[in-house]
Amino acid sequence: MEQTTYLKINPADSVVVCLQPKKKGDVIDVDGKQITVLQDTPAGHKVLIRDKKQGEDIIKYGYPIGHARRDLKAGEWVNENNLKTNLKGTLEYTYQPVSEVLNIRDEQRTFRGYVRSSGEVGVRNEIWIVPTVGCVNGIAERLAEALRRETQLKGIDAVHAWHHNYGCSQLSGDHENTRKVLRDICLHPNAGGVLVLSLGCENNQPDQFMEMLGDYDRDRIKLLVTQKVEGDEMETGMELLRQLYAVAQKDERQEVSVSKLRVGLKCGGSDGFSGITANPLVGEFSDWLVAQGGTSILTEVPEMFGAETILMNRCKTRELFEQTVSMINNFKEYFLSHGEPVGENPSPGNKAGGISTLEDKALGCTQKCGRAPVSGVLEYGDRLKVNGLNLLSAPGNDLVAATALAAAGCQLVLFTTGRGTPFGTFVPTMKIATNPSLAARKPNWIDFSAGQLVEGRTMQELVPEFIEKILSVASGAPARNEENGYREIAIFKNGVTL
Repeated sequence: MEQTTYLKINPADSVVVCLQPKKKGDVIDVDGKQITVLQDTPAGHKVLIRDKKQGEDIIKYGYPIGHARRDLKAGEWVNENNLKTNLKGTLEYTYQPVSEVLNIRDEQRTFRGYVRSSGEVGVRNEIWIVPTVGCVNGIAERLAEALRRETQLKGIDAVHAWHHNYGCSQLSGDHENTRKVLRDICLHPNAGGVLVLSLGCENNQPDQFMEMLGDYDRDRIKLLVTQKVEGDEMETGMELLRQLYAVAQKDERQEVSVSKLRVGLKCGGSDGFSGITANPLVGEFSDWLVAQGGTSILTEVPEMFGAETILMNRCKTRELFEQTVSMINNFKEYFLSHGEPVGENPSPGNKAGGISTLEDKALGCTQKCGRAPVSGVLEYGDRLKVNGLNLLSAPGNDLVAATALAAAGCQLVLFTTGRGTPFGTFVPTMKIATNPSLAARKPNWIDFSAGQLVEGRTMQELVPEFIEKILSVASGAPARNEENGYREIAIFKNGVTL
């Protein structure tokens, strides 16, 4: 039917989104008005439904997504060539708190996880080798492969070495970012055992790094300083790994409350469907999880620009509001200090998929966190302190942001995508397709298709299925990135390398 081929998201919008490609000359009926499409317009892209003068705002999701670069006629294809961002530099904000009652019942759901001595719960029981410096990446990988061969992974889920390039020749903030993220990995509940692998002479000194771990479980976290080993460090490393394996293989899954689940929210390769299918679906799950006493974390600060006031006004307290303002403006200053504009975020893939400005992207992106109030705000490298919806300072880069979410304590990451991507970070990284075409073309990448929402399925039908899929992965079913063996980390870098 004609009405299913395009969508007006909000009554205030001055555009509709094409759910299927439109041809020049096609006629669409919007609010009783007949509009002739003036150019061929791809699926996911926008068609203007009322004339706009140069400089006038274009409205989508009920908010401005930029202004017209020139006079525009109803029926025109709206894209980056005729739409310009309104974003500039840092701003002053006023706290205007908005609260919404979710009316979602606590279902007392459980998943099967690994309860750690810290009280945290893992969704995997893996042995990890964490280099304190990139110089020992090769040794770490040799040790991981040797333990895989020797154990055949009996009684554990996986063995991984988390390669990175840092730990030395870094200054101040970069050095601390590296140390904090590596600390967070070592303490993550998805690890049943961790070998901290050091060279010995690096800036990230092993003894000082181990102090950062606090009162850690010495049966599950061990240190090897390779420069102190006489002869082949492989033998010593394997002895330590065998000790870790002997402990971890005894761990068993047990039923635990879903309130122990911590889920990261991320998008990448977004398209014009992201804000109307996958991101709202993830938002529904986020609200459901928070209502169960669980935790979700939204990051990608540059992709909040243009939608930040929505998040600020959902902060539970003025202190959280001020922390969110600082997070937003600090990231804008980061761009400006490098001579870069704050509004040039959409990638070529985003634009090809129908996203024309950063505001367009942000208003779709932030839907991943639903409507719940903001309970916490985290700096990069911080570990979670409170349940509920949290905001995390990290860039939009897919692997850097996903790593930051996992480092904060998320046991898995939900990653919505319209263009598709195979990657995964050091926790299960589930891909949710925004459109049916991607899900059909890349079933080896995609864990769930939110594109069903434009094929006749309703949100009410799809949310329970989505919850079941996530809980199955939390209980041990492999995510696609795990099946493919695509897992890695990336650490945020800002300053000088010596």
